[in-house]
Amino acid sequence: MNTTLLFMGIGTQEFLFLVLIILLLFGGKKIPELMKGIGKGVRSFKEGMNEVEDNLKEPDHKKEEVTPDTKKEK
Repeated sequence: MNTTLLFMGIGTQEFLFLVLIILLLFGGKKIPELMKGIGKGVRSFKEGMNEVEDNLKEPDHKKEEVTPDTKKEK
């Protein structure tokens, strides 16, 4: 029975083979550090995308408030 786990037709055997290759290349101690780095990168990307969405959803009057004030008279 060959069930498809992931997209593009990757089955159970292929997935286990990939995990074995990654384990051999990086070792057991290095994999958690790699996953932590990938997680931080994904989190940063999502925060950036949310920030862009928030900026696009802001009304135009908010943009006017951001402009610098005129010189104050003494």
